[in-house]
Amino acid sequence: MRPIRSSEIGSYLYCRRAWWYRKTGTPSENQAELSAGTELHSRHGRQVLAAALTRTVGLILLLAAILTLVAYLAFRWL
Repeated sequence: MRPIRSSEIGSYLYCRRAWWYRKTGTPSENQAELSAGTELHSRHGRQVLAAALTRTVGLILLLAAILTLVAYLAFRWL
């Protein structure tokens, strides 16, 4: 007996017919929509990654600016 995955249970609870089709290996009839959804998710993933990188660079630049300001003020008062 093979283990049942939680994604299978979710798929079954969402749509029993889709679960059965997937289990029997019946190909989906809406390949165009599936491809469009895959492309949409890929594009979204790239946007999320770009946003995270932009935020990281922004935080690094902010830290550098604060350190520069602290160094400037420290040397000015010496």
